[in-house]
Amino acid sequence: MHVTWPLPPPARAMTQPVPRFSVPTALALGSAALGAAFATGLFLGRRYPPWQSRQEKRLLPPEDSPLWQYLLSRSMREHPTLRNLRLLTLEQPQGDSMMTCEQAQLLANLARLIKAKKALDLGTFTGYSALALALALPPAGRVVTCEVDPGPPELGRPLWRQAEEEHKIDLRLQPALETLNELLAAGEAGTFDVAVVDADKENCAAYYERCLRLLRPGGVLAIPSVLWHGEVLRPQQRDMVAQCVRNLNERILRDARVHISLLPLGDGLTLAFKI
Repeated sequence: MHVTWPLPPPARAMTQPVPRFSVPTALALGSAALGAAFATGLFLGRRYPPWQSRQEKRLLPPEDSPLWQYLLSRSMREHPTLRNLRLLTLEQPQGDSMMTCEQAQLLANLARLIKAKKALDLGTFTGYSALALALALPPAGRVVTCEVDPGPPELGRPLWRQAEEEHKIDLRLQPALETLNELLAAGEAGTFDVAVVDADKENCAAYYERCLRLLRPGGVLAIPSVLWHGEVLRPQQRDMVAQCVRNLNERILRDARVHISLLPLGDGLTLAFKI
């Protein structure tokens, strides 16, 4: 379709404006205005120091924003069974803490890009992220997923089966550290392509180190909820979870073994690419 842009209005004759004040008067007024602005800024800076005026909860537009909904509608290709599992998960207590659909799709696309065959998923819950990864792996692919509560995975299992991906999902019902140690003891270091760390935050540093050992060079380690609802800015002394997340963020920033990106998707998503 040919688009015709409107023509600009005809140029007007330039007239020299008559100054309202003399130059010295204007300079004096300008200096006074700058001084007032500086004093106001100094006062506000003392009253509202950085990171204390308000706690950021979300960097992206609200979920009901028309622009955000447009973005999702033009980018998401969520498998129907995966969508049903997401909706089922959101109905559960703490269901809104799971990986978001746009995070899961990005991770699945990265798995496809690097031709992943083996994946780790710490924190199964109903298996949403595990199923998203399983759908991205080849027929002989394998997702080792860890959970301590047997209830939520059983809610999701019928949908794993419905998507014809149940055979790829290896559920380990025990603390994730035990599973990671068993995999390392079995000689599987350097054999995994993707790892997702979405389990308890108190052990996130230990999970990170073990998953990094299990990943091959070029593998992807994904960590959601790294902004922790904005609490990472100034964690309260008694908020051990926020402090653990903040410490992990600092550790990854300085880790020369990985290339990193921290994305403002969901509650923050760190991607660490093993060198």
